[in-house]
Amino acid sequence: MIEARLRSVQCSSPAGLHRMAYKEWGDPLNPKVLVCVHGVTRVADDFDHLARALCDEYRVVCPDVVGRGRSGRLRNPESYTVPQYVADMVTLVARVTANAAADDEAGVHWFGTSMGGLIGMVLASLDDTPIRKLVLNDIGPVLDRGALARIGEYIGQDIRFPDFDTGAAYVRAVSTSFGPHTDDEWFKLANDVLRQDPDGQWVRHYDLNLAQPFRGMTPERADVDQANLWAAWDAIRCPTLLVRGELSDLLSHDTALQMAQRGPRPKLVEIAGVGHAPTFVRADQIAIARDFLIGPV
Repeated sequence: MIEARLRSVQCSSPAGLHRMAYKEWGDPLNPKVLVCVHGVTRVADDFDHLARALCDEYRVVCPDVVGRGRSGRLRNPESYTVPQYVADMVTLVARVTANAAADDEAGVHWFGTSMGGLIGMVLASLDDTPIRKLVLNDIGPVLDRGALARIGEYIGQDIRFPDFDTGAAYVRAVSTSFGPHTDDEWFKLANDVLRQDPDGQWVRHYDLNLAQPFRGMTPERADVDQANLWAAWDAIRCPTLLVRGELSDLLSHDTALQMAQRGPRPKLVEIAGVGHAPTFVRADQIAIARDFLIGPV
């Protein structure tokens, strides 16, 4: 079985330095790079199936965004925001494209789920962006406030489980919007985000302080953020695919249609029977990404 290499890169925040871990798949000298970035409480391992399917064409790079998984934690939790994540990804992209020939236009393709899509959206909107193709998985400029409140409440709870099976059952229960999966697929989705602490209990593998910026969100700030995200969307020029779970409570059908008519005017694909967010662990979903990024097999 194809396996990944575990690596890390040093990044900075106003409070100091931190390390961001990432998994790298495929030929380490391949200049064609696909960066895959996960949702708010997930990890790089979410993309194992997608990376194995695409590493024949790409060097696939999957980071644990700071505060999650194998990566370090920020000294100031108020920095757990998209601007910090974008800065970290600029550092990562510089690292993974450093071997590009001097006359090459170093760039990457981007697959972002939820939060990973927001990071990609903002990065793709900047002048001289390194993103050449963009896949957004169930995310857009308008974020349902009820869904955001649900996520904010969920991520800040210090929930501990006496054994792995209890934790896995919890992850499955709160992730039903991912859609139908086999028992083996649910096991991996849980195993990727649970770890055993020194006391033998099982906990979720991220910094609970991620919830702090959510708690400080006001309606006025949410309106400003939404306006900024629409401005970012309208500035994107690269080919873009927008994927929406048919039952998503975070990205509405109406918002997806608006996105399809402005900015990069993406191709829009809705996945039936799935909410927030499609996991891209199954062949039919992987084929959607592959067809856009590379072309039909």
